[in-house]
Amino acid sequence: MAKEDIVVVAVDGSPASNNAVRWAANTANKRGIDLQLAASYTMPQFLYAEGMVPPQELFDDLQAETMEKIEAARALAHEVAPEIRIGHTVAEGSPIDMLLEMSPNVTMIVMGSRGLGGLSGMVMGSVSAAVVSHAKCPVVVVREDNPVNETTKYGPIVVGVDGSDISQKATEYAFAEADARGAELVAVHTWMDMQVQSSLSGLTAAQQQWEEIEAEQVAMLSDRLQPLVAQYPNVQVKKVIARDRPVRALSEQADGAQLLVVGSHGRGGFKGMLIGSTSRALLQSAPCPMMVVRPESA
Repeated sequence: MAKEDIVVVAVDGSPASNNAVRWAANTANKRGIDLQLAASYTMPQFLYAEGMVPPQELFDDLQAETMEKIEAARALAHEVAPEIRIGHTVAEGSPIDMLLEMSPNVTMIVMGSRGLGGLSGMVMGSVSAAVVSHAKCPVVVVREDNPVNETTKYGPIVVGVDGSDISQKATEYAFAEADARGAELVAVHTWMDMQVQSSLSGLTAAQQQWEEIEAEQVAMLSDRLQPLVAQYPNVQVKKVIARDRPVRALSEQADGAQLLVVGSHGRGGFKGMLIGSTSRALLQSAPCPMMVVRPESA
C-alpha cells in the first residue's frame, strides 16, 4: 500500500485524547493534508462465558459507542480547523495492532497522554510504548497538560541534534514541520557527557578546553544543519549549544514550543532514549507535544 500524506490521531474520548485531536487537526490544517480519526473496541470478556459467542447486539452497541467518540472528535477537530477533510477508522481488537498496521502508510500518528499518570484509554501504558517503539512513522505524544492555545499554536519547533543518522532524520522532520507552520526552528545540541566531565575534572585549564570543545560542537551542528537550511530557506534557525543534560536542555527550550522532535536512537546524550530515563522523562514531562522519529527499517 502506498504511503499517504495523512495525520492519524488515536481517539478514545478522554481529555488527553481530545487534546491530541486538537493538535492533530491543527497540524493537518497547517500541512494542508487530511486527518484520520482512529478508534478501536474490544469485547469485554466478563460479559459472557468462555466459548460463548457474544450476541450481535453487543457488537452493535460497542460499535455505536465508538462511533459516538469518533463523531465527537470530528466536531472537535472542525472547531480547530473547519476546512480540513476528516476520515475515520474503527477496528475491533487491539489498538496496538490497529495503529501499527496503519503506521507504514501515513505521515504520523498522534496519541494522547496523561503524563506522569500514564497514558490514557486506548493509548495507555503498553499501548503507547509499543506504538512509539515499533511504528513505521513518527509518533507524536500530546499530554493532557499540553494544550493547543494561541501561544503554543505559534511557538517554535525544537529538535534534539546529536550527530547520529536518526537524529538527522528527526531534524529533517523538524524542518518540514517548521516550514509548514511558518515557525522558527530551534536546534539543540548537548555535549555534557561523562567522558568530557571525567577528562576535564580537576584541570586548571578546564574552562579553555570547554570553550574549545564547544567551538567544535558549534561547527558540527552548523555542518549538520546546512543542507536543510539550504532546502528550507524560509525557516529561521536558532542554534543552541548546551553544556547540560538532554532532558533539562530540551525541556527548557521546548517551553512554549509547538513541538519537540527527537530521534529514537543516537549516540551521546540521546542514546537509549526510548528505553531509558531520558525518554520516560521527556515523554512524561516535556512542556509541549513530542515527536519520536525512528529508523524506517526498525
